[in-house]
Amino acid sequence: MREPTIRTSRLAIAAGLAAVLAVGGAGFFLGRISAPHAEPAIPAPAPQPPVSIRTEAPKPLQRADLIALAQQASDAHASANSLPPAVTNAAGRRFELLLPFGCSGPSEEGSTQPMRWRYDEAASTLRISVSPVTWRGEDWAMDATEGLQAAGFWMTRPWSSSERCPSSAIQPSPAGTEPVTLPGQTLAIAQFSVDTKGGLARDGRPFEVVKRVSPDAFDASQGFRLRITGRVDRDFGPIRCIQPAGVEQRPICVISSRIDEIRIENSATDEVLASWPVR
Repeated sequence: MREPTIRTSRLAIAAGLAAVLAVGGAGFFLGRISAPHAEPAIPAPAPQPPVSIRTEAPKPLQRADLIALAQQASDAHASANSLPPAVTNAAGRRFELLLPFGCSGPSEEGSTQPMRWRYDEAASTLRISVSPVTWRGEDWAMDATEGLQAAGFWMTRPWSSSERCPSSAIQPSPAGTEPVTLPGQTLAIAQFSVDTKGGLARDGRPFEVVKRVSPDAFDASQGFRLRITGRVDRDFGPIRCIQPAGVEQRPICVISSRIDEIRIENSATDEVLASWPVR
């Protein structure tokens, strides 16, 4: 038997170490391959503030809207039906109503028209007077509340949604005559109350404007207008209709309201001539 030499011992040791390293390296790489891959950690998203949903308030009802609602109420009354949802849902809605007046020119001196104007060129003075119409509660078949009264205005030309004077030429009334109440006056807007002090009734006083306007700045070519703002009333309405002459008569209706402000404006210049807050 041959004795191992130093050289052969070193070779044997080196070969053993190489085998160990080879086996260990193979096992390490096999373990890396067979081990499940860990997914990288994704940070949770930061909490977002709640998104506020802005709900816009409905636009105020205009002249055309009020006329349409009154037509539905008139139809329901003539048919002996309940008010349609579109009318009942209008209670509490804001409105902005324009009533043009003075379209055919100035009124005669001493006139008692509810809405009238005159211009004194010599004194450069414009005078406008708007008198509310007053009713008793029973005039609108509302006699259940003692002392109930109403004050308001007839809506001129209720068949038209136009907020301006008619563009066609209008023949003025003959001098010295008063306009008659036309059958077309079938729609009014009024504020009902048991208190006759102040408010729209104003103890019988009209809404008046006395204003100095130079002749070169005066323009009444499109008449004037009454701007009424407020809410459709919940307590007495929103719309009531009557047929005092029987079923063959076109229903006469009133829009019950809570009026906030009344303005008189020049239709040609859009100038606000006067305004009154209403209690």
